[in-house]
Amino acid sequence: MTSLQTTDRALPARPPRRPAFAWLGRVQPGLLLSWAVIALVTAWAVAPGLFTGYSAIAGVPREKLRAPSAEHILGTDALGRDLFARIVHGAVNSLSGAFVAVAVGLLVGTAIGLIAGSIGRRTDAVLMRIVDVLLSVPSLLLSLAIIILLGFGTVHAAIAVGVTSIGRFARLARSEVILVRRSDYVEAAFGSGGRFGAVLWRHILPNSVTSVIALAAVQFGTAILQISTLGFLGYGAPPPTPEWGLLIAEGRNYIATSWWLTTVPGVVVVLVVLAANRIGRSIGRRTL
Repeated sequence: MTSLQTTDRALPARPPRRPAFAWLGRVQPGLLLSWAVIALVTAWAVAPGLFTGYSAIAGVPREKLRAPSAEHILGTDALGRDLFARIVHGAVNSLSGAFVAVAVGLLVGTAIGLIAGSIGRRTDAVLMRIVDVLLSVPSLLLSLAIIILLGFGTVHAAIAVGVTSIGRFARLARSEVILVRRSDYVEAAFGSGGRFGAVLWRHILPNSVTSVIALAAVQFGTAILQISTLGFLGYGAPPPTPEWGLLIAEGRNYIATSWWLTTVPGVVVVLVVLAANRIGRSIGRRTL
C-alpha cells in the first residue's frame, strides 16, 4: 500500500488545459489594423481599377465641388474629378516614392555603416564626420536643396528624402557592426584564416541588419510624410498627377466650403504613417 502511494505521489501533475481560443488573447488589434491599412493602400497602388471606375485626371465641370454622396463617396474637386479616385490612384505615387526613399537610405546608409564599423580608424572617422554633416542639416532644408539640383518630380523628391535618411541608417548599422565585429565567432572566423570580405559577407552583415530593417519599416512612414510635405509645397509631382500631398494643397483654397478636399487626403496620410510606425515598432521589438 505504501509503495502504491509513493508511486502515485511521484507522478507529475497534469498541466492545465489551455482554452481552445487562448491564442486570441495574444492578438494585438492595433497591429492587425495597421497591417490592414497598409494592405489596403498597397492594393490601391497595385490595382486601382478594382476600387474605382472614375478617372483620376479627367473631370466633369458641371459636377465640381460636389459634397460626398452615393455617386461620389468622397465628393469632387474644383474640376469635377472624383476625390476618392484621385486618392486611390495617388497611392502608387506616394508608396513608390516612399519605397525609393527607404531603398536609398537603407542601401547607402548600411554600406557606409558597414565600412566604417568593420574597417575602423581613419576610414571610420572620415565617414562618420560626413554622416554628422548630414544629420546636422534639417531634413526639409536638405531635401529642398537636392530637389533644386535634380529638378521637380516624385522620383527626385524620393531621392532627396532618401538622402536625408542616410545618416540614421549609417549610425545604426555602424553600431551593430561594431558589436558583431567584437563577437567570438567573428574572431574565430578571422583566426581560422577567413578572408575579410568573406567574413564580412557571411557573418558580420547578416547579423547586423535586423535592427536596420526595423528602422526601414519606421522610415517608410516618415518618407510618406516627407514626400507628402514636398508635394504640398509644390516640389513633388506636377499637376494633374494625383499625389496625396498635392491633393491637400489643391483643396486648401476651398477648405471653408469644401472641407473634404483637404481633410480626407490628410486623414489618409496620417493613417498610413501611423500604421507604418506601428508595424516598425513591432518589428523592432521582435528583433531585439
